[in-house]
Amino acid sequence: MLSVGVYTAVVMTIVFFLLKKAVGLRVTAEEEIMGLDISEHALASAYADFRPVAPGLIGGENDTPVDLTGLEPVQLPETAPAARGDGAGRMTKVTIICKEDRFGLLKDTMAAIGVTGMTVSNVMGCGTQMGKTGQYRGVKMSMNLLPKIQVDIVVSKVDPALVVAAAEKCLRTGSAGDGKIFVYDVEHVVKVRTGEMDYDALQDDN
Repeated sequence: MLSVGVYTAVVMTIVFFLLKKAVGLRVTAEEEIMGLDISEHALASAYADFRPVAPGLIGGENDTPVDLTGLEPVQLPETAPAARGDGAGRMTKVTIICKEDRFGLLKDTMAAIGVTGMTVSNVMGCGTQMGKTGQYRGVKMSMNLLPKIQVDIVVSKVDPALVVAAAEKCLRTGSAGDGKIFVYDVEHVVKVRTGEMDYDALQDDN
């Protein structure tokens, strides 16, 4: 006659075997990499004061570079760099909202067209795709906000219309959630370390 301990072990083994065959005991490899906070709850982190580095911010080296041969600037009325009285170019801010896993490719593409600086932020948002439906602590609910990356670039030498064209080419997949690009005029810039202003503040030290 089986002892209680052995009987319990046998029953649990059978239960786990059935669960493994029916629904599986592990999530997919992709979900393991992303983390269950994103795949199950559409949250960048389950902890309010902690935001992990997104996978897209770490890599990018395995992405196939975008072919920029023959790339033409898009038509952006009133946003192309224009010469001012001092001979410097007009300053323009380009804000790009994209998927986390596309950031590495976007960063490399921007470097390829001469962009030397950017500000990158983890953000939450949604567009026409209206987020996704998932479960939070076992309760099915609508997740309206998805983790995204926001990239802010201010350019003076590089044509902002070329920045937009390059960003479109590397981010467009044809599916909902590819992102948005916003273009703004910049009135003034101050480099804190040197006190240089506007066009001079945006130039490399070398």
